[in-house]
Amino acid sequence: MKYTNITGAEAITLALIEENIQVIFGYPGGANLPIYDSFYNHEDKISHILVRHEQGAVHAAEGYAEASGHVGVCMATSGPGATNFLTGIADAMLDSVPIVCITGQVNSNELGYDAFQETDVVGFSMPVTKWNYQITNADEIAENIAKAFYIARSGRPGPVLLDITKNAQTSIIKEFEYKKCTKIDSYHPKWKPRLDKIEGAVNLLNNAKRPFMVVGHGVLQSKCREEIRYIAETLSMPVGCTLKGLTAFASDHPLFAGMVGLHGNYAANMLTNECDVLLAVGMRFADRVTGNVKKYAKKARIIHIDIDSSEINKVIQSRIPINSDAKSALKLINEKILPKNNPEWLNLMETYKQKEYEKVIKQDLDQHSKELRMGRVVDAVSKRLPMGAVCVTDVGQNQMAAARYFRHTISDCLITSGGLGTMGFALPAAIGAAQAIKGCNIITFMGDGGFQMTIEELGTIMQYHLPIKIILLNNNYLGMIRQLQELYYKDHDYFEGLINPDFVMIAKAYHIPAKKVTTQEDLNLAIEEMLTTPGPFFIEAQVEKKANIYPVIPAGCGVGEQKLE
Repeated sequence: MKYTNITGAEAITLALIEENIQVIFGYPGGANLPIYDSFYNHEDKISHILVRHEQGAVHAAEGYAEASGHVGVCMATSGPGATNFLTGIADAMLDSVPIVCITGQVNSNELGYDAFQETDVVGFSMPVTKWNYQITNADEIAENIAKAFYIARSGRPGPVLLDITKNAQTSIIKEFEYKKCTKIDSYHPKWKPRLDKIEGAVNLLNNAKRPFMVVGHGVLQSKCREEIRYIAETLSMPVGCTLKGLTAFASDHPLFAGMVGLHGNYAANMLTNECDVLLAVGMRFADRVTGNVKKYAKKARIIHIDIDSSEINKVIQSRIPINSDAKSALKLINEKILPKNNPEWLNLMETYKQKEYEKVIKQDLDQHSKELRMGRVVDAVSKRLPMGAVCVTDVGQNQMAAARYFRHTISDCLITSGGLGTMGFALPAAIGAAQAIKGCNIITFMGDGGFQMTIEELGTIMQYHLPIKIILLNNNYLGMIRQLQELYYKDHDYFEGLINPDFVMIAKAYHIPAKKVTTQEDLNLAIEEMLTTPGPFFIEAQVEKKANIYPVIPAGCGVGEQKLE
């Protein structure tokens, strides 16, 4: 549709509507008020969630994008509003989350003169965005918003930032027509897999005696969960998942070996170093997955499938590198693989699983111990949830407990900060997820440290009465830091824990029903009340103060040297 004589701000709003954006997370300020004013005329088509901090807006957009599979959108004003965006944008960049960030800016004739709240947004966001651009003329709006959405969602997804000067928002566009972008000449986001590489991969897999597959976040973004299941079942191939790839393979499937990496499952890490062929799909061999790279998968011939060519052979050298969208490559491989059984190999996996159960899991889930443990709380919550619940975690010991003990049986049911490890991520990300999937149980696990980094977003939950169920795993410590100090720094606990406020009282001050639990019986009753209470609910679980997360790969060691205690 064509429009005549409209402001740049109105053009921005119309462009967002054309991109089917129904919700925006943001915070207004002087440099973006014209855009907010234009929202007033389109309340029936686009809604705005007022967060309490700009970082929360970006995390909410991330949560929305991960839960919905669509691009998330967030807005901030210039200066401190834009700088507060940075942590969230960097988080989205490392986790390949498609978001479009819009910041207001001073008038173009004031650029470079240190005007009030002027900052070089394009300059400081360049390293943490997939693409950014400053719009100084209203006539540039249509083309660059279309380009922003195309770049954010295509290829390896990621964050894009548009910095829009105030005069571009207020100027009149004589003729405005929005066309979605489908192609950029210099940008090639998707490559077809080379057939000779596919043949090489098929040959290795068909002749493997101990095949193992590691899948990452790219599998979920490529929507090839079924292709993963087919190849695993056909080849009797155990599957390990990265933290961000955990929901790419059902945790209750008999071929699921567990999470790989630093605090991953013993079977998944040991099979990595025992396999003769390692199929890595949509993952980047991050340091928390590989441990010491010199000791990683030394017996294996590696097949690496990734959409981003820069990830191929960056960390680990592969025998068969396949630069391709995961779904396209797996479809071709699946046409030619031959069914096989690997009973001895699968028995070895079960032996490793049993060893971890006896040494770690039994203790974590022991309901007769006096003090609650994080894993026990996560397990109790997960068992009572209906199918389809989404788990959002913060960072630290709570994240590892949720990754290990939440039942990840459906796709995209785990939202967490992976590459950047951003404390404070969970609460605003849960807000975004709640907007993306209405009527779904959004369960949020967080620690007392991370919770206090974005605790103000309880106000957003209160204002919009979002049905987010918050479980605070409170050990009165920065638990992961304390564990590292114990293991590697002679137990030099410099800060000796956290002196915390009354979290239940704070939750109730935001009109959120809340309970504090210290025993298994109290926990069970609180979970039942939480799940039958409409709207938000808060549980503070007082957990064991100095419990460690095991297994763990010691610093400098390989995945095959993981310690169980």
